[in-house]
Amino acid sequence: MRVAIDEDRCRGHGICCALCPEVFDLNDDGYSFVRTPEVPAGSEGDVRTAIAQCPERAISET
Repeated sequence: MRVAIDEDRCRGHGICCALCPEVFDLNDDGYSFVRTPEVPAGSEGDVRTAIAQCPERAISET
């Protein structure tokens, strides 16, 4: 599984970072970014939850 964030849609809510910090992080401007596009084994469920919980629908499975 691979994941991406649409930087134009992200508003920095940080929900994804709270749900799956091994994949998502905040940059210096307070917006989320993907630390590792290839999701580690065992984190797929957390990433799918982050996708579903993103208020801006900025996260997608690629």
